[in-house]
Amino acid sequence: MLFHSRALSVPSPAGAMRRVWYKAGSTASIATVAKNGLRMPRVGVAGATGAVGIEMRKKLEERGFPMESLKLFAHPSEEGTPIEYAGKTHLCESVKEGCFDELDICLFSAGGGFSKEWAPKAAAAGCIVVDNSSVFRMDPNCPLVVPEVNAHAVGRHKGIIANPNCTTILMNVPVFPLHKAFKVERAVVSTYQAASGAGLDAMRELEQQARDWTAGKSPVTQEIFGRQYIWNLFSHNSPQYQDNGYNEEEWKMVEETPKIFEGPFRVGVTCVRVPVLRAHCESINLQFSRRVTLAEVYEVLNAAPGIRVVDDRVNNQHPEPQKVSGLDEILVGRVRHDVSAHVADGGAPLTEAGGYGIDMFIAGDQLLKGAALNAVQIAELLLVKD
Repeated sequence: MLFHSRALSVPSPAGAMRRVWYKAGSTASIATVAKNGLRMPRVGVAGATGAVGIEMRKKLEERGFPMESLKLFAHPSEEGTPIEYAGKTHLCESVKEGCFDELDICLFSAGGGFSKEWAPKAAAAGCIVVDNSSVFRMDPNCPLVVPEVNAHAVGRHKGIIANPNCTTILMNVPVFPLHKAFKVERAVVSTYQAASGAGLDAMRELEQQARDWTAGKSPVTQEIFGRQYIWNLFSHNSPQYQDNGYNEEEWKMVEETPKIFEGPFRVGVTCVRVPVLRAHCESINLQFSRRVTLAEVYEVLNAAPGIRVVDDRVNNQHPEPQKVSGLDEILVGRVRHDVSAHVADGGAPLTEAGGYGIDMFIAGDQLLKGAALNAVQIAELLLVKD
């Protein structure tokens, strides 16, 4: 262990016993657990004034998340900043030693460096961390959770639960039910990623570039990405691995998806930044182990949680960033057979039994289901249900 600790066994949300780790000499978390389990937890949001943190606060309030108290953590320069939540004014606090001792759950969205330093300390104090950074996603001791896919994994947490990458979440929600039904042999994904994935400053810079362009300013403001973003597309700005050519954003989906699906899953991905404010889109090609009809695909998609099929071929109405911004659901459309798919049975590419692959196009709000909403849904899984 990284700290001197003891363990207390208490009922988990599923009714089994779980172990809550706490620092020797600290009784805050024990008192709350003994009093009400996680029926009315004391909640925190770290990074509460950032793009994702703002949406975390909104979703906690919109969904009526039960809580005894709320603490909002922000940059030291924002300490004392008033924020309204559920009709009450809360003053932002800066993070310091001991600040998590009085909390039961804290949603983290303050960057990888912050999470690496403070998430273990929070967990050691008995506060369960739902972390939006990439730091703990591939840690075998930390569940990586998309509630529509592997909600049960929350029960294995040891104080930290990782929120997957935004593109991974958005792809996993519609693909997993298809994988369960038809076994996906391989997926090929291209992403169209909004400014919101790079934070509030990137969103503001895209808006500023639009103003610069309108005013005839050249070059436009380029402080975040170091290039013109408006009227442009470019390879995702995460570092590229020199050995295989993938960038970090792409590799997240490659690594994270099998962990979430709890089994092998082959996916190739190309990530591109597009001049959109807050909703990601993805083009997804799936190859199945057997022939599948579009009727079967639609039946699975229409029954799956967290998605809405938007697929009007006549009027060319399909998923778009504008349509999905502000929505909890992921929009799925452009569903069609992949006529180039490998034909395992040696027959025609398409028969009455369908084909071996499909293409589809999805859109999801990166700040909501791609980050804040998924984190709040994870926190909801921790609550004790009477």
